[in-house]
Amino acid sequence: MRTIHHYVNGTSYEGTSGQTQDVFCPSTGKVQAQVVLANKGDVDHAIAEAAKAQPAWGNTNPQKRIRVLNRWLQLITENMDELARTLALEHGKTFPDAKGDIQRGLDVVEFALGAPHLLKGEYSTQVGTGIDTYSMRQPLGVVAGITPFNFPAMIPLWKAGPALAAGNAMVLKPSERDPSVPVRLAELFVEAGGPQGVLQVIHGGKEAVDAILDSDIIQAVGFVGSTPIAQYIYTRAAETNKRAQCFGGAKNHAIVLPDADIEATASAIVGAAFGSAGERCMALPVVVPVGQETADKLAASIAEKARALKVGHSLDPESDYGPLVTQDSLDRVNRIVSEGVEAGATLLVDGREWTFTDKTFDGESLAEGFYAGPTFFDNVTTDMDLYTVEIFGPVLAMVRANTLEEATALATNHEYGNGVAIFTQNGGAAREFARNVQVGMVGINVPIPVPIAYHTFGGWKASGFGDLNQHGPDSFRFYTKTKTVTQAWPQAEDAGPQFTMPLMN
Repeated sequence: MRTIHHYVNGTSYEGTSGQTQDVFCPSTGKVQAQVVLANKGDVDHAIAEAAKAQPAWGNTNPQKRIRVLNRWLQLITENMDELARTLALEHGKTFPDAKGDIQRGLDVVEFALGAPHLLKGEYSTQVGTGIDTYSMRQPLGVVAGITPFNFPAMIPLWKAGPALAAGNAMVLKPSERDPSVPVRLAELFVEAGGPQGVLQVIHGGKEAVDAILDSDIIQAVGFVGSTPIAQYIYTRAAETNKRAQCFGGAKNHAIVLPDADIEATASAIVGAAFGSAGERCMALPVVVPVGQETADKLAASIAEKARALKVGHSLDPESDYGPLVTQDSLDRVNRIVSEGVEAGATLLVDGREWTFTDKTFDGESLAEGFYAGPTFFDNVTTDMDLYTVEIFGPVLAMVRANTLEEATALATNHEYGNGVAIFTQNGGAAREFARNVQVGMVGINVPIPVPIAYHTFGGWKASGFGDLNQHGPDSFRFYTKTKTVTQAWPQAEDAGPQFTMPLMN
């Protein structure tokens, strides 16, 4: 049985806890590895070693740091297929989707190559007689990233790229469900010339998270996961005087106006709702057609397309999407689907009918895999769990609306405010919607509006805690502190002591 260790100081580290957890292949349901779990002592050790390595890295010319990151990008690209295969086999997303996971992370590292420019301060001369003022951006020191299972390459790269480019050391605690790719990314960083200890990877659960939050050395924490944990980390970080950037759950809406191209819109929604088995914070689990005719046509088209989807092994090139990450995830999805039926929603496509008992791939049975077929409900109401709860599975709920104002209010009033999309050919309606809806990221005829790397990613309301978002310029603001210097050089005549605030004149 393969064992996945921590990665500390450029080498494999067993730790001292003696605890391990199974890592499954979701496509077959079989255990494929054991990951070691850290105790507080292991985390403290990784943090202390990172603190030793950070000063030299932080004092390195930013251009030299960027050369290391550029080589890191090259190595990740050269090893793309290996990384994507590992990711697909541990998470369950398809091989092409796994490559996309990695590439979207690389996009942010590429943006971080602009660090020498992004770290520039400001300078004002002669703010007073003989007085100049300037500012400089400096690294925080040692920071931490606590990242989720659903993007085991993208989110670690979103955290590590800007943090390392800014001169920090990072202690990364990825999900223990699919931990191999983050370890491999750290290995490639050292192979690219990164100093040992500057990027540490520690596996673990709540004990490891609490050790990070309790550490006096860690200066900032970036987190992506569920809203309850995001709020917990945000609160604890405030108590221990750390910066926090915490992103939680989502319930993204797709608003469809009567003038939208129904077939094209249905295809976009099916891909966004069921891709990666719905295990995306930017998935579209709620569709809101405006008007009964629009709703009837859209429901028929979505149902037809959903029934035609192929669900299978993550490495099967014919699979539209693969399994959920764990059996617990599958059980939860099936429970919510059953409760939706009991609540009175109209079940148009029942994912529980998909069976895999007689299916194989590459000689392996899929009978024990964690598969959920696409499920589509119509006539969902806002008091149902189908609407209020983040399901994180291939379940799509249709909530009908009579007007654009009513549809906009649904997205605005929901607890979550991560992403929203509108499908229309009416530019004026789309513009007003984008201005008025109270959601952090908006797509206009774009079903998954994840911003490009040089804009920021982040939700509102219960989807995000903290005032700075991921990637883009915000990432460098988050991972640096600003120091402002006011300087005056001694003149021939000493004016003597001053007992009032200095006046710049």
